[in-house]
Amino acid sequence: MQTLAKAGFTQSYTYFTWRESRAELIDYVTELTKGEMRDYYRANFWPNTPDILPFHLHDAPPSAFKIRAVLAATLSSSWGIYSGYELCENKALHGREEYLDSEKYQLKTRNWDKAGNIKPFISRVNKARQNNTALQSYANIEFIPCDNDRMIAFYKWSDDRSNLILVVINLDPHLKNESNIHLPLEAMGIDHGSAFTVRDLIYEEAYTWRESTNFVALDPRTKPVHLFCVEKS
Repeated sequence: MQTLAKAGFTQSYTYFTWRESRAELIDYVTELTKGEMRDYYRANFWPNTPDILPFHLHDAPPSAFKIRAVLAATLSSSWGIYSGYELCENKALHGREEYLDSEKYQLKTRNWDKAGNIKPFISRVNKARQNNTALQSYANIEFIPCDNDRMIAFYKWSDDRSNLILVVINLDPHLKNESNIHLPLEAMGIDHGSAFTVRDLIYEEAYTWRESTNFVALDPRTKPVHLFCVEKS
């Protein structure tokens, strides 16, 4: 893949699909965006493909599909989903990372309004990407310390620093997780002690924070992620 990128391919497939833990995600994104690959490799993140239904999505709840979608859509500036992801299709061939009813072998007709679909969620994620330039750039990412290793936090920014996006994700699709996250206020251009607002672009909630350490709780059954726009006072 690296050889193809060096030869001139402007978009590249990745191993994001198999990076699950916080440590794996941080290490992989750091390799892509902070090392030498940053200069020639532009990574596409896909939570699934026509050939691959990863084990963590087998019979998984909608929360798992939401979590992996937001990870793909925010960790990279280029992401995609294979048809049916919006319907949380999750039936696999036994013991294999492959769809039970693969379109490689048949034509499929889908009910796109099927109960349990996450189309509105995907739409809000894409709308946030469209409206926030911080999510349209590739290597502008810094990870934020949080006390719970079942959660991941990072922020992205526009070139002129006028747009600042903070992402917090519960990596566990089954259990509620909570954590303090520790913001690098100086690097984010926020004065210590001054109030700032974090506005959730998916769930349309807003919170006022003042210091670097802030508490976040995310229940995957109702709200597995925060996609915050940071509004400085």
